[in-house]
Amino acid sequence: MSQWIAELPMYNVTPRHAVLWRALLRDALDAFANAGGPADVVLPDEPFDDLHALWRRDDLLLSQTCGYPYRMLGLRDTVRLIATPVFDADGCQGARYRSVLVVSARAHAGGATTLAACRGLRAAFNGGDSHSGMNAFRHAVAPHAHDGRFFGSVTPFGSHLNVLRALASGEADCAAIDCVTFAYVRDALPELLKEIRIIGTTASAPGLPFIASRALEERQVAALQDALDRAVAADAERSRMLRLKGFERLSPDDYDTIAWFAREAAAHGYPELA
Repeated sequence: MSQWIAELPMYNVTPRHAVLWRALLRDALDAFANAGGPADVVLPDEPFDDLHALWRRDDLLLSQTCGYPYRMLGLRDTVRLIATPVFDADGCQGARYRSVLVVSARAHAGGATTLAACRGLRAAFNGGDSHSGMNAFRHAVAPHAHDGRFFGSVTPFGSHLNVLRALASGEADCAAIDCVTFAYVRDALPELLKEIRIIGTTASAPGLPFIASRALEERQVAALQDALDRAVAADAERSRMLRLKGFERLSPDDYDTIAWFAREAAAHGYPELA
């Protein structure tokens, strides 16, 4: 491959986070190039509209995806698993993470202090291809559902940040938010959480994996992993602001947990978030 592309799209919660992730990516790519990796790598100036297409590109040197498309939508069979980040955030343990179950203050005042009490309320989620916002949420709700339903309505809002805004404004009542995103919002946008209450967490699952095209040679994977480690260590303040402690090397089979969440929900007669 004469030219490669790299993009980290998943945790750009604020413009400042986006700048920090891009700087870490540049440091990782520089370290990789110094170790003999390709030097001709494009970092797009604008985010990709179609992430599923990005993740399937033959010239993808490095990106991050969600565990749901990786395990459930075929990515595992078409990309190389590089590493999984380890975050310093409530709900994280090693390379595993949870979603934070939250309600609007209005719903909380109405008695929704547990997930079971959210029956009939308006649920919000980021998208149907999200583990943290949909799959983990569905798994948590499933034991409480009757005849395949639990909520009064279910609405996608496109991102966790939009979901939190909907909760804060009273447009929605309850949701599940990736705990790393929630920590980022608490750090950078604490006023957004003033009208939001935590009522629990989901079960844990492997975090959002860093991936590369299978066109990347197997022998280069270890060098890219080492380059990521160097990038974390290169700027302690940056890593602190990103709450990034390092990376773990999980196996593709570790992500079977994602499929188990879906099977458990279906076993309860709750195959869709509804």
